[in-house]
Order: sequence, then structure tokens, then C-alpha cells
Amino acid sequence: MPLQQSGDRAPSPRRTVLTGARVALPAGVADGGRVAFEGTRITEATGAGTADSTAPAAGDQVIDLTGHLVVPGFVDIHVHGGGGGSFSSADPEECLTAIRTHRQRGTTSMLASTVTGDLDDLARQAGVLSELTEQGELAGIHFEGPFISPHRCGAHQPGLLRNPDPADVRKLVDAARGTAKMMTLAPELPGGLESVRLLADTGVIAAIGHTDSSYDATREAIDAGATVATHLFNAMPPLGHRAPGPIAALLEDERITVELINDGTHLHPAVLEMAFRDAGADRVAFITDAMGAAGMNDGMYPLGPMTVEVKDGVARISDGPTAGSIAGSTLTLDRAFKRAVTIDGLTVGQAVRALSANPARLLGIDDRTGSIEPGKDADLVVLDASYDLVGVVRRGEWVVRPKGV
Repeated sequence: MPLQQSGDRAPSPRRTVLTGARVALPAGVADGGRVAFEGTRITEATGAGTADSTAPAAGDQVIDLTGHLVVPGFVDIHVHGGGGGSFSSADPEECLTAIRTHRQRGTTSMLASTVTGDLDDLARQAGVLSELTEQGELAGIHFEGPFISPHRCGAHQPGLLRNPDPADVRKLVDAARGTAKMMTLAPELPGGLESVRLLADTGVIAAIGHTDSSYDATREAIDAGATVATHLFNAMPPLGHRAPGPIAALLEDERITVELINDGTHLHPAVLEMAFRDAGADRVAFITDAMGAAGMNDGMYPLGPMTVEVKDGVARISDGPTAGSIAGSTLTLDRAFKRAVTIDGLTVGQAVRALSANPARLLGIDDRTGSIEPGKDADLVVLDASYDLVGVVRRGEWVVRPKGV
């Protein structure tokens, strides 16, 4: 079934009932399942032959999805843009373009990630993004930089980096007006540990990334309250047999959720397999780290104050001192899901945890999304037999309708 973007919304029936599909439920994948939703909420989620299934009633819209798979809507905790739009633009329409692009590819909840910039510019961006969060378009804001290591800056502009002074950290958190959810920093920098403690005390996730930290310094940051590894393996020292660095500390500690970019470019399949084996399936969150070129053709695109060239789907900084560095990705989470189950050898259940359940739990929104259960938001993704996306429901509204629905 090809994608068919929804247009004007017709009045919703009393209840929508999806039948015949394999359904990824918390207890496992159920064949011949049924998912019903009314308004914004799931009212039923069962496998074939379940005794408490409710028969369709007059007025229900019944959709036969035999041969398909229904999974929870994806949750992306690290994404910079898409569809030609960037969250660093401070332009609400451009931000909405990025949101819609990823929503049409199954991401029903997302954080908006910023890029290193001047503090006043970042505060201005936070003001726009906080409004979109308050309107329900975003799940919050993720600040990536400027408090990162100049030795591991990746696609961030070196001249704009600064040490994580707690006063500057507080300025950005305050600018987000309660919508800051995560901040990536290098804890080995002056002020790093104090800033980790500040973030933890204010309820903002402290993420270790773009760091040159040692093993011991990373453990100290975890003890101070850090709980996320920003795109593990990327923009940090490699694993060494005498100097294990941050990777070993982040993989071994059960308090850490590790982000992985599963696009086939950022990580070798053997490295991804090692992360799943060492951290366990409940501690992995797949992210896109997508920039504005996600969902677009090759070409030149802005990324904060920098210019990025996308060639063969890979984004790299085009000029300046970091020219040639990989600059995020053009990934969307539907592609990450398909790669996980068709190339990486993950089960559907493992992929669902990495793309939905784990990031929802990390953000504290698992009471309403991240799994297919009665009472939760009707955030659903419909995949065909080849694991290609054919439908998306967000809060009970079709974003992408399977053809013929």
C-alpha cells in the first residue's frame, strides 16, 4: 500500500476498529489482533480469540489489516529537523514542517533538538519550541551543545562552544519555560559535574555526549545524575583496552539509556549488536539525529549556523574547520525500524522497545504513549509485510491513511 497523506479530516466515526493484523502488544506480538480507538484513546487491544474482545457495533469503522503489523507510534528523543525545516530556525512554520515530516514517517512524539549557537539565539529558539510544546506538537526540547568538548565537536561550530557554567545552563533551562527535557554536555569540562547535578535537580535529563571524558570521569558524571548517552560511540573516544573511556562506563551502568543511530552509516552492525548485548534491550533508544534534509533529496542544507551537503543520503559539513564531519543524519524512524528487523536481526518486540517503549519511559510519557494498551493515546503505526510504513495514527487521527481507508 503506498502512502496517502491525509487531507481534510472527515468527522470521526464513533469507534475505529483495526482487525486481522499482527499487533505488537506489551506481552508480545499477537496474530490476528484487534485494536480499537475512540476519540484520542485506545479502547481495546487484544489478540485473536481473546474472550473480552468487543464485537464491532453499528457506526464503527472496521478496517481489515490482515497481512499487516501494527506497532506503537515511534518516540524520537533526538531530532534536529526534516522536510527542509530546522528546529534551530526559530521559525514556527519551519519547525512545523520538520514535525510533520517525521510524523508522516511514524514519529508521533518527539523532542526538538537544537544545535550549538550563541546563548541568546538558543534562548530565542527555546521560546518558539516551548510554544510548540505547549500546543502539543512536541514532547519538549533537547539542547545539544554548546557545552561540549572542542575535541569531539562533530558538526557543531567550534568557535561557539563554551564550558558548562551552571549559570548558562540555567539560562537555557529557564528560557524553555518548563519544556526542557534533555541537555547534552561533556561532563569533564569545567562546571560539568555541577551542571549535571543542576539538571538532575531541575528534572532535566543530563546526557553525556560530544565528550572526551575518561572512564572514571564518566562514572562520576553518572553518579552525579546523568542518565543518557548521546548517540553512543559517535563523538566520543573509542573503546580502548587500557583506557576504556566513556563507552564502557555508559554501557555497563543500568542507570544509562544509550542512544543509537541505526542508519547503517553511523554504526557498524556488529557495534549495534554489541550495544544491545551489553546494555540490554530495555536500555536502548533508537534516534534519528536527523537534520533538515530528512525526507528530502541530496543537496545543500543549513544546520544551525553551518552548511551541510547531503550526498547519497549522508550529511556532512561542507566547509570550515569541521568540513567533512558527519552532520546528523537523514534518517526517519520507520527506516530504522525496518533495518532493525530485516538487517540487524532484532525481533519486533526489541525494535518496539527501542523506538517506542524505552524513549517514552525515559521522557516520563509512558503513561500515555509508547505501547498499545487501552487508555493510552491512539498513537499507532501500520507496516506492511515488508515492514514498509503504510499508515500512521496520532491521538486518534489518521496522519497517513492506508490506501483505501
